Amino acid sequence: MTQERIQAYDKIKYALTNAPLLLMPDWKLPFKLYIDTCGEGLGAALNQVQIVNDKTYEGPIFFISRQIKSTEARYGASQMECLFLVWALEKLYYYLDGSVFEVITDCNAVKSLLSMKTPNRHMLRWQIAIKEYRGNITIVHKSGNIHKNADGLSRWPLPNTPENPAYVPTSTEPQIPIEGINITDVVTELFEEVRESYRKDKNSHILTALLDKDCKDAALANSVDDIWKSSYDNGRFHLFDGILYHRSKHTCVMVLCSRMLINTILLECHDTIYSGHLSEDRTMERIETCSWWPSWRKDVIEY
Repeated sequence: MTQERIQAYDKIKYALTNAPLLLMPDWKLPFKLYIDTCGEGLGAALNQVQIVNDKTYEGPIFFISRQIKSTEARYGASQMECLFLVWALEKLYYYLDGSVFEVITDCNAVKSLLSMKTPNRHMLRWQIAIKEYRGNITIVHKSGNIHKNADGLSRWPLPNTPENPAYVPTSTEPQIPIEGINITDVVTELFEEVRESYRKDKNSHILTALLDKDCKDAALANSVDDIWKSSYDNGRFHLFDGILYHRSKHTCVMVLCSRMLINTILLECHDTIYSGHLSEDRTMERIETCSWWPSWRKDVIEY
């Protein structure tokens, strides 16, 4: 046996006996979604870069694959890759919605899907589906050698069964994964108080109306203050169950506009025995994971 064959055999043994470390998702960190298609099926690997044993490690969170249906076999390579991206986003919705993530593909058509000016009917439908993630998704084109993890899944996909359907049912109402206030017990009265404060505040009242009806009234949107308008234009506000949430780079937290509630948050994040009179930076870190209001940094410094 030649040295080359011995090395290949050793690599196979190592791969079979050293599975990659499966990571628990960290919702404050961005994800990486590797996708690939071939004539047999579709495959994707959801990864994340974390610190493991004091070393930077990119590991898998979730693997998915499925076979190509007979009706899809007529699609070209570009259409197939775009179709699969939409399927992967639906399949991994509870990981990716509200999260920052990067899609790695070896197909240039996927990279240009969001900016395509005259898409055909299939591309238009997929373009609309992907735009739900605007502001959070980045599509990167890289050589197929970069994502062999997804390539292997697409060449030996799982069969299409009821447990692994070709399409994900959409009857479940989508929800936004959020980081709620975790410094006090969240009770119904608190949410009612927050909703009531929105009705008394011009900016939050207008944003609630715009998001509740998915209204595109430009004049109404322009009537809010600049700092609110900037976040609204960038798609950072979400409305869920009558409560506004503000999405930053890695978090999605409750919007406050009541001075009494803001003072309560400042008190709980700094003064209580559970906070231990944290420093300015540490107090900001705590507040950033539970709530947002326009002047929150300035208020922390002054507090």
